[in-house]
Amino acid sequence: MINNDVNLGDNVVIHHPSLVNLYGCSIGSGTKIGAFVEIQKGALIGARCKISSHSFICEGVEIEDGVFVGHGVMFTNDIYPKAVADDGELQTEADWNLVLTLVKTQASIGSNATILCGITIGKNALIGAGAVVTKDVPDFAIVAGVPAKVIGDVRESK
Repeated sequence: MINNDVNLGDNVVIHHPSLVNLYGCSIGSGTKIGAFVEIQKGALIGARCKISSHSFICEGVEIEDGVFVGHGVMFTNDIYPKAVADDGELQTEADWNLVLTLVKTQASIGSNATILCGITIGKNALIGAGAVVTKDVPDFAIVAGVPAKVIGDVRESK
């Protein structure tokens, strides 16, 4: 479902509009979005990005232009998530603190990576498939593993 409060840029391609859940977000021009993707309110996706199937981009995530997000990538937006408040009642938005995450221009995030909140992934950085990113990633860094560690530089691997 694509809610009517979604800001879609020109030439956005959503291959299966009935198989996505987009609401309150902004999608830049020329971006492509695969099936079974959820992009929540307040998320910002730049121009010419590719968001592959089964990925989850939550509130508080900003993705700049030209970013690749592989299949099944998960973002978080809360450092200490809980289902219930101290009184035992289900939490509401008032019970948690939104923690922002930034993915800079032309970064690439491999399939099944998990991106914890509060970090910045640098320009042209490469996140290995299955990595769990727990801290900032420098521009041009290649990171992999659990937790993700710098293992190279994309400028040296070409």
